[in-house]
Amino acid sequence: MNTLYESSIKSLPLLHKGKVRDIYAVDDQRMLIVTTDRLSAFDVVLPTPIPGKGQVLTAVADFWFAKLAVIMPNQLTGETPESVVTPDEREQVSGRAVVAKRLKALPVEAIVRGYLVGSGWAEYKQTGLVCGIHLPDRMQLADRLPEPIFTPSTKAAVGEHDENINFARCQALLGKEVAVQVRDASIALYKKAAEYALTRGIIIADTKFEFGLDTQGTLTLIDEVLTPDSSRFWPLEQYRVGENPPSYDKQYVRDWLTASGWNKQAPGPELPAEVVAQTAEKYQEALRLLTA
Repeated sequence: MNTLYESSIKSLPLLHKGKVRDIYAVDDQRMLIVTTDRLSAFDVVLPTPIPGKGQVLTAVADFWFAKLAVIMPNQLTGETPESVVTPDEREQVSGRAVVAKRLKALPVEAIVRGYLVGSGWAEYKQTGLVCGIHLPDRMQLADRLPEPIFTPSTKAAVGEHDENINFARCQALLGKEVAVQVRDASIALYKKAAEYALTRGIIIADTKFEFGLDTQGTLTLIDEVLTPDSSRFWPLEQYRVGENPPSYDKQYVRDWLTASGWNKQAPGPELPAEVVAQTAEKYQEALRLLTA
C-alpha cells in the first residue's frame, strides 16, 4: 500500500487538517475527507507514518457505516472521492477518502465503555466512579460493565488533551434534548457493533463516536466509526479479567512510547521499523477479522 503522511489536494480548498484526516471543501454541501497514515498518541501526531493505515481506517469505517445505517443516518454521500479531484490527485484519495455531507459537528466526543480499562479504570480506582457514574464495588481491570456507559469528553484541538466530562456538562454543551439523543444513539450503536464483533472474535472494550446535525436538526453519525484508532479492540481468546489484553489498535505504540521514556509532549519520537511493522499488521488484522 502507498504511504501518505500528508495530502496535497490543490483543486479543492483545505478546510481543516486534523490529527489524521485532511478535509477539503467540495462545495457548500459536501466535503472530501482524506485519511492519511499519520498516527497520534497521547494527543501528539507522531512523525512516523504507518503504511496502509489510512486505507484500513477508511475500509473499517465504511463497513460500520453500512452496518449501522439501520440505527441512524451517516455522513456518506455515496460519491466516489476520485470524482471530485483532478486526475493527477486520484492516487492520493484512492481507498482512503470519502465524500461526506457538510454538517454542524457537535462539540463533544461520545465515548461508550463496555469494559473497565484505560482512564476509566484509573478514575474508578481513585473514586469508584467513571465520569460521575457509580459502578459496583470491587471491580477489576478489564471487567465487563453491567451495562455499557456513556462517558463523553470535550474535543481538544491538535496537541491538546481531551477532557472527560459528566452528563450534566454534556447537556450544558449540547442542550438537554440533543444530549439525550447522543447518549441513547451512542449506546445503541455500541451494543449492535459489540454484539457483531464478538462473532468475529473481537471484544470492543470502548469506542468513540462523533455526531453532527443537518439543516433540519437530524442527528447524523460523522467522522470515523469503530476503527482501531477510535476504539479498543481485544482478541476474545486472549481476554482475562485482571489483565490488559493485547489490542488490535495503537495501544502497541502507546506501550512502546511509555517504555521509551518520552514525556508525551510534542514533538513525538520517530518509531522504530519493527514497531511500525507490528502496528501496521495489527490494523490489517482488525480489518480482516471484522470484514471477512
